[in-house]
Amino acid sequence: MSKINITPLADRVLVEAAAAEETTASGIIIPDTAKEKPQKGTVVAVGNGKKDEPLTVKAGDTVLYGKYAGTEISFEGHDYLIMRESDIFAIL
Repeated sequence: MSKINITPLADRVLVEAAAAEETTASGIIIPDTAKEKPQKGTVVAVGNGKKDEPLTVKAGDTVLYGKYAGTEISFEGHDYLIMRESDIFAIL
């Protein structure tokens, strides 16, 4: 994981989504149009939290989040999601 020059504000978290599955368990190749959006990723950067609510996730954590959580952004050729910590369901 390289150093990134994006610092999320307040309770927001920057997540790099895991790659979508390329094949099924039985070996069938999934075309791009049928791939599910990943719901797992790695936290790249975190904000400072809110005044009375410190963040519980930290950079490097692998997390599960909602299918439609966050806003997609592209930065220096990489795709990321920026979301509120409350959109994250679990740390793996």
